[in-house]
Amino acid sequence: MLAASHLIAFVGVTEPDRAKTFYRDTLGLRLVSEELPFALVFDVQGTMLRVTIVLQVVPAKYTVLGWQVPDIARTVSGLQQAGVEFQRYQGMSQDELGIWTSPSGARVAWFQDPDGNLFSVTQF
Repeated sequence: MLAASHLIAFVGVTEPDRAKTFYRDTLGLRLVSEELPFALVFDVQGTMLRVTIVLQVVPAKYTVLGWQVPDIARTVSGLQQAGVEFQRYQGMSQDELGIWTSPSGARVAWFQDPDGNLFSVTQF
């Protein structure tokens, strides 16, 4: 039923101004509309991302949004220059940028938004 329908992604945040700065200015996503006090709407390569304003965020301990990138080292370096801090995990062999190479060969790095939502960038 849904295979031909467009996906809409959602992530919760508590402070819309802080979220707008992070998603638009730090991550470089295109802000489509501000539907305050409900959501900020971004376009992510044709996928709608609704950054929903909530009273409290309970961050998941797993990745909630991820991006496939062509050059992970360049992407991580660029995000670090923009102020993004990448996560390091005990027991995972991550390189100096925080990039982990999975058994399949995919390279992954994780970071959080200001509300603690966990995101990833992956190069296959």
